[in-house]
Amino acid sequence: MPAIFHLAAAILLCSIPAIWCLDEGVVPDLRNTSPAALPYFTKVFYDRFANLSEGFAVEISQHLGFCIKDPNKEWNGAFNFSNDLGFVSDCIADTNGDLTQRICTAAEIKFYFNSFFFNGGKNNFLRPNRNCNTSSWVSGCEPGWACGVVEDQNVSLEDSVNIPSRTQNCRPCCEGFFCPRGITCMIPCPLGAYCPRANLNASTGVCDPYNYQPPPGQTNHSCGGADRWADVGSSSEIFCPPGYFCPSTIRKVSCSSGYYCRMGSMSEKRCFRKNSCKPNSVNQNITLFGVLLMVAMSLVLLIIYSFSGQFLTIRERREAKSREAAARIARETVQARERWKAAKALAKKHAHGLSQTFRRKASLKISDQNASDVSLKHSKPSTSMNEELINVAQMMHSIEDYPESSEGFNMHIGETNLKNDTTKGKQMQTRSQIFKYVYGQIEKEKAMQQNTNNLTFSGVVALATDIKIRTRPVIEITFKNLTLTLKGSRKQLLKNITGKLMPGRVAAVMGPSGAGKTTFLSALAGRTTGCDVSGSVLINGKAEPMRSYKKIIGFVPQDDIVHGNLTVEENLWFSARCRLSADMPKADKVLVVERVIESLGLQSVRDCLVGTVEKRGISGGQRKRVNVGLEMVMEPSLLILDEPTSGLDSASSQLLLRALRREALEGVNICMVVHQPSYTLFKMFDDLVLLAKGGLVVYLGAVKKVEDYFYGLGIDVPERVNPPDYFIDILEGIVKPPGIKVRELPLRWMLSNGNDVPPDMQQSLSTLDMLGKDWEAKDSGGSSEQSAAGEVWDSIKDEFQLRREHLEHNLSKAKDLSSRSTPGILQQYRYFLGRVGKQRLREARIQGIDFLILGLAGVCLGTLAKVSDESFGASGYTYTIIAVSLLCKIGALRSFSPEKLHYWRERSSGMSSLAYFMSKDTIDHFNTLVKPIVYLSMFYFFNNPRSSILDNYVILVALVYCVTGIGYIFAICFHPGSAQLWSALLPVVLTLIATQQRNSKVLTNLCYSKWALEGFVIASAERYSGVWLITRCGSLMKFGYDIHDWNLCVIVLFAYGLASRFIAFICMVSFLKK
Repeated sequence: MPAIFHLAAAILLCSIPAIWCLDEGVVPDLRNTSPAALPYFTKVFYDRFANLSEGFAVEISQHLGFCIKDPNKEWNGAFNFSNDLGFVSDCIADTNGDLTQRICTAAEIKFYFNSFFFNGGKNNFLRPNRNCNTSSWVSGCEPGWACGVVEDQNVSLEDSVNIPSRTQNCRPCCEGFFCPRGITCMIPCPLGAYCPRANLNASTGVCDPYNYQPPPGQTNHSCGGADRWADVGSSSEIFCPPGYFCPSTIRKVSCSSGYYCRMGSMSEKRCFRKNSCKPNSVNQNITLFGVLLMVAMSLVLLIIYSFSGQFLTIRERREAKSREAAARIARETVQARERWKAAKALAKKHAHGLSQTFRRKASLKISDQNASDVSLKHSKPSTSMNEELINVAQMMHSIEDYPESSEGFNMHIGETNLKNDTTKGKQMQTRSQIFKYVYGQIEKEKAMQQNTNNLTFSGVVALATDIKIRTRPVIEITFKNLTLTLKGSRKQLLKNITGKLMPGRVAAVMGPSGAGKTTFLSALAGRTTGCDVSGSVLINGKAEPMRSYKKIIGFVPQDDIVHGNLTVEENLWFSARCRLSADMPKADKVLVVERVIESLGLQSVRDCLVGTVEKRGISGGQRKRVNVGLEMVMEPSLLILDEPTSGLDSASSQLLLRALRREALEGVNICMVVHQPSYTLFKMFDDLVLLAKGGLVVYLGAVKKVEDYFYGLGIDVPERVNPPDYFIDILEGIVKPPGIKVRELPLRWMLSNGNDVPPDMQQSLSTLDMLGKDWEAKDSGGSSEQSAAGEVWDSIKDEFQLRREHLEHNLSKAKDLSSRSTPGILQQYRYFLGRVGKQRLREARIQGIDFLILGLAGVCLGTLAKVSDESFGASGYTYTIIAVSLLCKIGALRSFSPEKLHYWRERSSGMSSLAYFMSKDTIDHFNTLVKPIVYLSMFYFFNNPRSSILDNYVILVALVYCVTGIGYIFAICFHPGSAQLWSALLPVVLTLIATQQRNSKVLTNLCYSKWALEGFVIASAERYSGVWLITRCGSLMKFGYDIHDWNLCVIVLFAYGLASRFIAFICMVSFLKK
């Protein structure tokens, strides 16, 4: 045994100098090598070949940097044969140690790979070179063959400049190597390849499986080895076939049961379920997992939505119970107080009778002064009786003066002590305390109001002493010669209106259609744009812009602009929190809301959804009252209402007007447009503004004097005719009173009040009888002179001026003179966030449908768009970008399209546009995170791409974030129909532009779909290494992508999302209400 050991050591030592005596990088000569030293020489050869990348690492980075991140890492990934060097040993033995003379140097490898820049790797031959050209073509130049270097020539594998002369001893290429046509050396096949020796197919004359033919006429030229390594489309025969894995380049092993092997696999991969993969499985069927994941996700979403809705319901029920308990206690308290007052009055009556009796007895006893003993005996009881009478009287006076003091009876109702003082609003912490305080105040106000209605002396005194009517900052509006003229067409909407609207009074604006009633209200509220305003409008005697007081001005639009997916109380409470003073205690805000609900008669529907077109809610009259309540809860100083009684019956109109009159008691200046009020309703107004067609005033003054004024003009209202209806009929021309013409009425009003008469009406002052004819002549002449083209041009100018002034109006900032500090942007953002969250929870069905459609899209695209290894699944990802963009954009439209009117109303009242926009976007981030999961749970498990699910998820999140911002722009800038059309059209167009290589690179880079597709392809391409390296570089070169740009793609998509949101916000605050 020692002798054998020494013999092997001697052989090995004798062979070592052949290696160590060579210079660094010089290929050793392995000919005549001992078989015992063969493994050692194989290892040395491999170490030299593994360092070969250092010779052209710089050039790889320069030319192939777009597809190779780390040259050394990629080289090792393709040629790391350290686990199995058997094919090298076999080749050394097959070539009698001549392998080192046949292996390609760095220069030859670089020459081979550079050829792909010139012919794309599609041709079967290379450019002429030193060994293979028109004058020298040896057998080694044929595919599958290689030659050795000439004798006495040292070859360095790391030489990347010079191609050695290699034309001797040509023979077939070894197994595990490939020998391209046009060079005479061998290159090891990369990992993931299967390179056996070719066999001649006698029937076709082709060397299978490589499909090349031996040169004709050379009988001694047999089939060699593999001929080339290129992309999978050109040299798929070199790739390890699907259903097999190749641990080395000369071994092909069938995939076991429970595993799957894709094309080019170096090892088999375990299936999720071992029994789901049969032997030689190419891919695993994980469709069932996708279905189970989708079902599980649906259940989770269903549970979340159900519990969220249940949470809202439980919270509302809890608040309702607390509110009902507080209201019951407050009612019991008021009833007990009334009983106490009745008992107190009865006690006073009996005490007064007792006092009279005692006085009579005392006078009888005092008259008997003869008997001193008797008088002495009776003097002390008399004194005690007098003191008792005095004490009783003092107690009665004390109770009368201080009914809530502790000197009276100590009454308990349940657990409530009535003698305790009411806790102040600032001390309220819990919901129960707040409701007790609120309903205690409301019941007290009701009792005082009842006493006032009964006109009792005690009731009037109590109203004057106990009820503290809160006053607000007053706004008195004085306008003189107010005239509004359109800037383009110069059409006058209002003309020389002079008058005054006083705080604490309710004014009605009436007139026929087209008289300018709504325009007059808009002028008072400072909301007119696109018009020239002449005359003066004074606020509290000062010439100040109305916008400076917008925080204390309420404007009720004609349309019922109320959030249908919120309850009545939620609508009112949100308006109160955002528009009342920020330093007002919460209890006082609740009191304001509860008082409005009580006064408008909305107690029975306070917890009901207002309703939408699709889902019925409260009635139309109740919706109208909620519309008014949104402005009442902010405690305005000036309240302007545009037709608040339209569509209401007489009882509801009276209820609304009584609530408005109560507001007027606090000093609110109320002005409203009404149509055809009943006589009872008409008499409830304080002032009347009656307008004629053309924006001229016919009457502006007290309601109780209007009939007398028209009677003085010879217009007498017939019996059983409603005066306001009769006046409107006159102004409409339906009724023609005798002795006066309709067009004379505005001028007569100007003359009777000493107002300025417009210049165009001066000529008719002398002859009022000719006034109608003069005006008719003017009107007819003006209309005949104006051509149709002129009218169109004037309307265009009006529209342009209107948009320009509207933009200036929105971007300008007026000084705040309202003395009210409303919540800031962050606080309003919190309020908006809560509101939008409730709305989304109540739209769970729509969200569920969105997720269902998105999941079905993932199933369809995952099934139809199979992964193509040549393009790394680019086609499937292209369809994914289109589908996800379309569905997510349409979903984003619902964030802003249905609520444009609500936003315009809230913005005009002073609410923050930024808080509104950010709250919508914040809630939509839930969809941004969840929708990619829903889609990938289907697409990934039905398509099973090589890229990781995490990389695909990140790209999809960025894509959804990007397209959601674009959807915001469409929702804000276009009508719903046009926005949906753009949402469907844009993804298709941009994706087509991004996938066409002939388009301009600048234009392509502007398409968000290009960056999304590049991110998907790069994430997939990084998973292809080894034998796929050339395919990766060829595909990325074709698409024009860079493997280093994955992070850039994500950043660009998020940047597009931010930019689109910024544009959407600018459009939201700038665009004009239609």
